[in-house]
Amino acid sequence: MAGSTAKTARNLTLVATLALGLSACFRPLYGPTASGAPLSAVLASIQVEPAKTAQGQERLGHYLRSELVFDLDGSGQPSEKKYRLILAASETVQTPIVSSITGRAESATLLGTASYKVQTLAGDRTLTEGVAQGTATYDRSAQRFASLRAARDAEIRLAKLLSEQIKTRVAAILATQP
Repeated sequence: MAGSTAKTARNLTLVATLALGLSACFRPLYGPTASGAPLSAVLASIQVEPAKTAQGQERLGHYLRSELVFDLDGSGQPSEKKYRLILAASETVQTPIVSSITGRAESATLLGTASYKVQTLAGDRTLTEGVAQGTATYDRSAQRFASLRAARDAEIRLAKLLSEQIKTRVAAILATQP
């Protein structure tokens, strides 16, 4: 029994030592950045350019840009811009369920892709770039206005999803920049 207690104490000490050593490897995302500035100030210094989209998909680009402007600097206070966020967005619609009686799609899935690039304001250095992807579903109705409103709501939800992905990825990179 005494050997079991000693072994348990030794194992707990080993786990605590490892946990303490590994805790130095993690940095909180919204803590101070490598430059010492708060992350919110660094994110507020990003100028979000209008998104490039295909003809007929301008709404997604508008919603995406609006969400990013709010997510990155929702304070409404003017701030000095140091970076530029360049966006290109596209969406496709899939209709997986079709009624056998009416021949109409009963639901739809919006598939969205947004490529992004963060550069210095002068454009001489690219800090990060990538592609965010997401989906949003909605029900289609025989009532035209209800279907249009549901599609627009799905576009807004898709833009919010893409915006969150981009913001998180950009914040993770900018938190480590000196």
